[in-house]
Amino acid sequence: MIHISILVPLGHTSVVNIEGSYQIFMDLNNFLADKGRAPLFEVQLVGISKVVNQPNRLFTITPDVLIKDVKKTDLIIIPALHGNQAAAAEQNKAFIPWIIQQHAMGASIASLCLGAFFLAATGLLDGKACATHWKMAQQFREMFPKVNLMDERVITEEDRIYTSGGAYSYLNLIVYLVEKYAGRDIAIMTSKAYEIDLERDSQSPFIIFEGQKTHNDEPILKAQRFIEASYQDKITVDQLSDLTAIGRRTFERRFKKSTGNTVVEYIQRIKIEAAKRDFETSTKNINEVIYDVGYVDTKSFRTVFKKVTGLTPLEYRNKYNKLSVHLINE
Repeated sequence: MIHISILVPLGHTSVVNIEGSYQIFMDLNNFLADKGRAPLFEVQLVGISKVVNQPNRLFTITPDVLIKDVKKTDLIIIPALHGNQAAAAEQNKAFIPWIIQQHAMGASIASLCLGAFFLAATGLLDGKACATHWKMAQQFREMFPKVNLMDERVITEEDRIYTSGGAYSYLNLIVYLVEKYAGRDIAIMTSKAYEIDLERDSQSPFIIFEGQKTHNDEPILKAQRFIEASYQDKITVDQLSDLTAIGRRTFERRFKKSTGNTVVEYIQRIKIEAAKRDFETSTKNINEVIYDVGYVDTKSFRTVFKKVTGLTPLEYRNKYNKLSVHLINE
């Protein structure tokens, strides 16, 4: 019997992560029974308080057991914690020694979406790959520079530690874990029963690039605003250096430090984001969009677009533009 501990943190947490994970693993025992196989999972909600009230007052969660009562577990699931991540980790720090001890004893750990922040607070993610919600990627990097954040990934796995991308992509990780513990046939059955895409491995198509602007470097903010207003034109590093009255090498270093991107990467991402908006809403053909966002080399654009979004321009347009069925495919 595989023992699964789903954490019930204090404060505002994802009830969906907790209930969804619990339901799927419990239903799996029924799937297995239908196949004439014995139950495989024992699932418990594990907390540090006997009752956990959600701040919105809509839900109250009652853990089955407290961490002191769980001497050994096989899989720990950490749901997303919302709000100030440092404060959430401090509020739930009583979990941390227990998580570290259980991992040392052989337990696997899975964080769902923003649960990666709390998992990283244990130190167990240092030097390891990790995924979380793309919208929080920059903040995660600032808080945990020792972690190898892969913000385009839906799932990461390293040293019995699993993480998932944003929001409902936690379901992809749950199915992945089902396959690990119960086999491919049960994973396929689970994906069909819950209509979860088995093959989804990237959250790149969902990422909206907004640029990192929470820093206080005003000249760099000025350069960012210029890029976003003039992305259709040819913009050079020297031009931005002159605009901000900062030497080129210093400008490039400060830009990378402030935004997390090189100047060239930032310009590319702004152009690609503009192209995505056109593909989603306009009836322009693909080459028209490419030229309108300031690219001359269509091959170069297609290469960058695929790298950023995980899709070709045509695939992206067909996925998100309801008018695409009426357009001629290039």
